[in-house]
Amino acid sequence: MENEQYSDEKLSKILKATKTIAVVGASPEPNRPSYSVMQFLQKRGFRIVPVNPRATGQTILGEKVYASLAEIPFPVDMVDVFRASDAAGQVTDEAIAIKAKCVWMQLGVRNPAAAARARAAGLDVVMDRCSKIEYGRLSGQIGFMGVDTGIINNSRRRRV
Repeated sequence: MENEQYSDEKLSKILKATKTIAVVGASPEPNRPSYSVMQFLQKRGFRIVPVNPRATGQTILGEKVYASLAEIPFPVDMVDVFRASDAAGQVTDEAIAIKAKCVWMQLGVRNPAAAARARAAGLDVVMDRCSKIEYGRLSGQIGFMGVDTGIINNSRRRRV
């Protein structure tokens, strides 16, 4: 399956317009990818809204966990999908129902039929991309993410 191409301009526009991100499949476990993405984006000023029916009533990173997108009592700009590709269809339909502006499917998550429905409803769609990586890359903060830090390299150390 071919990857869709997203221009840096389009991704930047989406991220700049986004203030509130509902993370569907949010995990309360710090070692899970969704947790590190939420933490990274929260530290950069985004309001993160965790969505996970198994963690309803808990808090993750100081934010109340909701069982579904429909239960969130305020507008959401982006729905970040940390679910399997086949589950992304239902999540996308819920994102359309709550009038989100964007559906962002994380690395490995692709659902072209759901993407087509979202686009037809006027939402921006990104598939198979990590919001944390794209934000870091486009903002010039990729070094803060452990990329190209110089901590590990394959050159010999010079003796002083």
